[in-house]
Amino acid sequence: MKIKFFAVGGTIDKVYFDALSKYEIGESNILDILKNARVNFKYDISSLLKKDSLDMTNQDRSIILGAVKTDPCDRIIITHGTDTMIETAKVLGIVKNKVIVLTGAMEPAKFKSSDAIFNLGSAVAAVQTLPHGVYLVISGRIFKPDNVRKNRELKQFEEKM
Repeated sequence: MKIKFFAVGGTIDKVYFDALSKYEIGESNILDILKNARVNFKYDISSLLKKDSLDMTNQDRSIILGAVKTDPCDRIIITHGTDTMIETAKVLGIVKNKVIVLTGAMEPAKFKSSDAIFNLGSAVAAVQTLPHGVYLVISGRIFKPDNVRKNRELKQFEEKM
C-alpha cells in the first residue's frame, strides 16, 4: 500500500516571518511529520500549490483535480486550507475509484498547540480504511463534503444542522 500526499497550502504550512510581521505559506510539513512519526508505509509527497485557501480559484481546483485523477495511487491525502476545503472536496467528487481525504489545521503545524499532527495522523488512518469517495478528516471526525461546515467560533468542523 502506498499513500500519495498533495500539499496545496493553507494554515498547516504557514510560517511566521518576523521581518514581515505576518504569516506566509512555506514548505510543506508533511515529510517532517511522517518522519517524526516513524510511519511504516510507502508514500510520495508532491507540492501542487502554496496558497491560502481564501485565494483558491477554480483554476487551482482544476489543477488539484487533474493531479488526483492522473496519479496512479488510489489513496490520496490533500493538505488544504480550512476555509475552502469543502469546495475543493466537492470538485473532487467526480473521482470515483480512489479514497481522497482532505485535511488541514487551524494553526500552523510548527505551533505546539496546532491540530496539524493529529489531523494528518487521523487522515492517514482514514485513507487506509474508508471506501472509495471524498472525505474531510479534521476535528477528530470524518465528514462527507455535503454535510459539514466550519465553525469559526469554535475553531472546528461540525455536521451541518
